[in-house]
Amino acid sequence: MLSPASAQEYPSRPVTLDIPFPAGGSTDLVGRLIAEGMSAELRQPVVVVNRGGAGGSLGTIHLSRQLPDGYEVMMGTVSTHALNPALYRNLPYDPVTGFAPVSLLAIVPNVLVVHPSFPASSVEELIAVLKANPGKYNYASAGNGTPSHLSAELFKTMAGVDMQHIPYQGVGPAMVDVLSGQVPIMFDNLPTSSGYIKSGKLRGLGVTTHARVPSFPDMPAVAEQLPGYETYSWNALFAPAGTPPEIVAKLNAAANGALATPKVQARLVELSAIPVGSTPEELREHVRREVAKWAPIVKASGARLD
Repeated sequence: MLSPASAQEYPSRPVTLDIPFPAGGSTDLVGRLIAEGMSAELRQPVVVVNRGGAGGSLGTIHLSRQLPDGYEVMMGTVSTHALNPALYRNLPYDPVTGFAPVSLLAIVPNVLVVHPSFPASSVEELIAVLKANPGKYNYASAGNGTPSHLSAELFKTMAGVDMQHIPYQGVGPAMVDVLSGQVPIMFDNLPTSSGYIKSGKLRGLGVTTHARVPSFPDMPAVAEQLPGYETYSWNALFAPAGTPPEIVAKLNAAANGALATPKVQARLVELSAIPVGSTPEELREHVRREVAKWAPIVKASGARLD
């Protein structure tokens, strides 16, 4: 346990921010933006380290085993703290009690996209095409058990349609085949698809949050056609369990201070992410709700990763 003096002097050296995914994805983009803002707030460098693997599990397990001194924290997501606990039978961490929650940072909408050649320009038309051709069309995902996979499975269940799942090793390879039209349908994080939608290389049919998003005000929510449909990714800051409350408070202030700056706000909106900010306890309750929400969806999908 750290002494009160140690907590008072924190931070006296650089802080490591683990991103449990490869570089280039939405979590990496948001994490690097927050790290820059937190560096200014803490007056110490916040150094980003990518620790990808096993759908975010490897990096999350790594953090759960670090000293609770505030010098190593991580970007948690819906995958690391809600999906993976349902997908892996023997995950060596508890998403609620295994970490010290710091702050919910951003909500990241998903988006239903199709190749421009696909014969549907709306969610309603897509459902009609799929119902008329059960099992004919494929959809891509970033891998088994990922948000893109489970978002599509929830859509299939609620819409009563059948399409075949083609899992890839990450969003990059999946996007290559969607852009070429080889696999015409995908649910993806909006930040990574937004440029392709704006350039016309993909057709965005609907966002997966319950309401439309400011960056694409003319794109309907899937829920406008499928009432009650809602999935999204999120990014949050976690420290190892047992981190002293004084240090958690300093990290929370730094994270929320970074979120409040015009530069970070503008960049998040540009990335189609929605800035949030929270108290540590609000984040803990958010994780509890997400675990309860996704466990039955994962079970119904039949997806397992061990």
